[in-house]
Amino acid sequence: MQEQLIDETTSRIIEMAWEDRTTFESIKEQFGLSEPEVIKLMRREMKPSSFRMWRARVSGRNTKHSKVRPEGIDRGYCSRQYKINSKPRNKR
Repeated sequence: MQEQLIDETTSRIIEMAWEDRTTFESIKEQFGLSEPEVIKLMRREMKPSSFRMWRARVSGRNTKHSKVRPEGIDRGYCSRQYKINSKPRNKR
């Protein structure tokens, strides 16, 4: 069970890191991982070519850092986006 939770959490962090509007600050707030820790996780969990593609995508992207985001974008994720909670989900 603990391993599944870790896998789900890792999967969610990777998903958030790929999303354009999700900032590294949001990931830190939700999971406690800083930007360098997210980069290490992505390097460890992804194929080398996928990691390079992701790094090229997020490097210089102003939406990945809340301090350099355009004015008016104040959420770290879409209001309809899936959120992790500690309660187990019903299997139905």
